[in-house]
Amino acid sequence: MSLKGLLSSRNGAAGRGDAPLRATRPGMAPAASMLSDGERLAMLDQLEQSGLGWFWASDASGQLTYLSGALASCIDVPMEELVGLPLTAIFVAAEREGRGKSLPLMLGARKAFSGMAVRGVRRPEGVVLRLSGQPVTTPEGAFAGFRGTGVDITEHYTREEETARLARYDSLTGLNNRHRMAHQLEATLTTFRAARRNCAVMMIDLDRFKHVNDTLGHAAGDELLKQVAARLKRAINRDCEIGRLGGDEFQVILPDVDDRGVLGELAEKIITMLRQPYSLAEGRCVIGASAGIAIAPHDGVSREEIVRAADLALYAAKHGGRAQYRFFTGELENETIFRRRLEQDLGTALREEQLFQRFEPIVAAEAGTVCALEAHVCWNHPDRGIIDEEEFSQIVEGSSLLADVGRWAITAACERAAEWPESVRVAVNVPVSLFLADDFVDVVAEAVNVAGIASGRLELEISEAVFFGDTNVVDRTLSALFKRGIRLTLDEFGSGYSSLAYLRRAPFDSIKIDQKLLAEADSQDGGELALVRAIVALAGALQMETIANGIESPGLLEALTESGVRYLEGPIFSEPVDADMVVREMKGGAWKIELGTDRARRARRRTVFRKIQVIHDDHAYEVTLRNLSKTGALIQGLAEVPRGTQFVVDLGGGQLAVATVTRSNDDMQGLEFEQPLIDDGSGGLCIRNRASPHALAAAGTPLAAPIVAKATGTDQSGAVPKFAYAKPARTEAG
Repeated sequence: MSLKGLLSSRNGAAGRGDAPLRATRPGMAPAASMLSDGERLAMLDQLEQSGLGWFWASDASGQLTYLSGALASCIDVPMEELVGLPLTAIFVAAEREGRGKSLPLMLGARKAFSGMAVRGVRRPEGVVLRLSGQPVTTPEGAFAGFRGTGVDITEHYTREEETARLARYDSLTGLNNRHRMAHQLEATLTTFRAARRNCAVMMIDLDRFKHVNDTLGHAAGDELLKQVAARLKRAINRDCEIGRLGGDEFQVILPDVDDRGVLGELAEKIITMLRQPYSLAEGRCVIGASAGIAIAPHDGVSREEIVRAADLALYAAKHGGRAQYRFFTGELENETIFRRRLEQDLGTALREEQLFQRFEPIVAAEAGTVCALEAHVCWNHPDRGIIDEEEFSQIVEGSSLLADVGRWAITAACERAAEWPESVRVAVNVPVSLFLADDFVDVVAEAVNVAGIASGRLELEISEAVFFGDTNVVDRTLSALFKRGIRLTLDEFGSGYSSLAYLRRAPFDSIKIDQKLLAEADSQDGGELALVRAIVALAGALQMETIANGIESPGLLEALTESGVRYLEGPIFSEPVDADMVVREMKGGAWKIELGTDRARRARRRTVFRKIQVIHDDHAYEVTLRNLSKTGALIQGLAEVPRGTQFVVDLGGGQLAVATVTRSNDDMQGLEFEQPLIDDGSGGLCIRNRASPHALAAAGTPLAAPIVAKATGTDQSGAVPKFAYAKPARTEAG
């Protein structure tokens, strides 16, 4: 139908005796006009051509009967193809994210509508039109179709769309912003709560990002954040939501994931990718990342609870040494408070000589003799007891007294080395803050002189992180140590920070291969071993020696020896030992460690001293957990427990592990887990899958205390518990 026909039909003329059609708007009066039909038609033509307004019409069945030519051009479809088509086959709603009005619904209601944003079906990315329509009826009241207008609102719509996008997405990285992540997490948890599904939240914070901003400028910092966002997208190849919450903090929402093994591997992958070097216009830089992980509904059910849990885990990761991940546990808050108290006690520990050292043998691969010992600092706390080297390093890492502890460690290690044969060196790890201190070289010189040992018997293990400090200070310190004859080892080589520039300009005597790289070499098919061999070849070309530590298995030991690694260290030889034992072993002039069948691979045990509960035949017993490894545990407190007894071990927080007694001696039982534990990212252990809170609730058992009966009394049937508590319980270490 032409515009003339459209106009005629509205006036009831059309030259065919048609009955006039009228708009159904209540109270609508005929327009007063002094214009002839021809003049009115010319005016409407001019209006269409000006672009200020276009017209369309449909019949009662919804088929198009008229469309302005300019409107047809906008959607890039010839007019002859449009007339007769249903309006819904020509236009599609253009509202954002599918939440707009439905065009078929608007037309089907046969009511007036306006402001309907649409796009052409054949050009969904083309112009955006705003349609308005008015239903038209015959004098008898029968519906006769729609008459309406259309306006091009592309520019306005695009502007609004960009404003809406900026409200949901981070303008710098393109990731979701804080507001959208909060909305997505709230919606996900609400939906999953009813469906009893799991959802993990990972909080990621960059390490040393402020240093990049301070040294390279904020433009470099912005570019770095863009590259971090791109790496995060590549690292997480699964359904998830990734957002930047602001600054250098990121969040990942992972629906339907509660396997902490999977989450730990993902966190480790992210940390590894983010610590690889970045190339910026302002220069090359290296940062790190820490991650905290919480899982709903285990660690919380609301958005506030789960975010707080992930934040606490992130805090623990950053203050436990950085470049690691942590899972949330109920003890984290208390642990954080306790760690702060221990940090406050460090000053007293230094003044009152509560610190002491244990020494881990470093063995020459060819001779099998101990040629050096690495000093580890421990703490004999008056209330807590012995705090071993692993836990102590986590406590002291974030302390302002880290450099003071480092000074004490160097002095104490030199004093101990004076008791050993002159062929044996002592190795000490140097904190970055101490290395960059003005008095560091003097501290080293005084420690060597007072102890009366040769300078070459002190070996300082230096992290590559020192090279992020002032270049002049670093070079001057390394040169002064070299001139004094102090041996220098580049620690954690292959961790991701490594640069040949460090090796070319620094006078290192040896390279210590990163322990994580060696762990991968032990578990992979050979790619990492090839990298180890390349490091050995590089060290040889630079006239440096290689050290490998953390060795646990005979297979890895053999592979490293065949690769040409000269010095070896790890549990397969010996755990760190007290100074007195070193003196006893050195009495014969040399300490040679023979590898026998008793040194077959065994999971490293972590000393623990806390109360837990074990369950057997519906009885729960409170025992003391003495030590823990991936494959088993040592408990104390029950008497006459035969081998082969099965327990469900409650490690807390819904961590229930099935274990079998493999050895029993008085009130001590050695347990072997049915499923091995996994690393929690910070030197601890945890189970892969926790007991479902929903399953525990269905069984009538609260998650915080999944206990059936108390061993001190009887169960509901009146039966007496099978095992009795040992009296008195032994207190010495097992």
